[in-house]
Amino acid sequence: MSGNHESDLLFAGSVPELYDRLLVPLIFESYADDIVGRLAELDLAAVLEVAAGSGVVTRAMAAGLSASVSITATDLSQPMIDHGRSVGTKRPVQWQAADVMDLPFDDASFDAVVCQFGVMFFPDRPAAFAEVGRVLRPGGVFVFNVWDSIEHNEFADVVTSAARDLFPDDPPMFLPRTPHGYFDEEVIQADVAAGGFVSPAPFERLEARSKAASAEVPAIAYCQGTPLRNEIEARDPSRLAEVTAAASAAIERRFGATDVDGLISGYVIAATKL
Repeated sequence: MSGNHESDLLFAGSVPELYDRLLVPLIFESYADDIVGRLAELDLAAVLEVAAGSGVVTRAMAAGLSASVSITATDLSQPMIDHGRSVGTKRPVQWQAADVMDLPFDDASFDAVVCQFGVMFFPDRPAAFAEVGRVLRPGGVFVFNVWDSIEHNEFADVVTSAARDLFPDDPPMFLPRTPHGYFDEEVIQADVAAGGFVSPAPFERLEARSKAASAEVPAIAYCQGTPLRNEIEARDPSRLAEVTAAASAAIERRFGATDVDGLISGYVIAATKL
């Protein structure tokens, strides 16, 4: 990520805690369970997770994979690694800050590499995929998720519209630009092939429901628990609460005040190293 979008990579301050407490159950847990179910069917000795975030997949792997499988969880953000380590896992996991563009591991060290909703943040995806392939053993698998377009992820879409209304001349576009900006199958398959994986790779759409006790929960999760917060505060730090309230009101108008339920949609890709 470069230029004006460097803030897309900044997960600091209270963001990791809010991300883990609110956003993980809202949109990430069901996809984490799906990934672990896929891994559990494979013969694995060592798994690497890149862009592990606050550790939702890490925790699911520690609980759902055989104790004989070693797990290494990495993320570019040291605050995210620190938070994941502090929450803990069911069994020992190695936590380590690492850049997917230059992984600190030997060639052919892992049977599988996992990345849940992180590849969208990679500055050069074919190069990142090639680096993932370098640390995979021949025939190893790279399992990763990407979100569908923002129109198919209802809370994110509503929050973006609410923020746009308050900053019409310079709308915060983190959500459609980055988390929901990499979903074209043709583009992804080309990047996978360029990274040295079998192409076309299995590419599956997975829809789920995003549920919360109140409209305020997804509003806080997106506005304050993601780098969208950085964009809002860069425009006017005094307006974070205002944008959050506007997002909450917009969600309430569409989904009700309590027991809100919105569509989320993403893809899972399982690429095999050549």
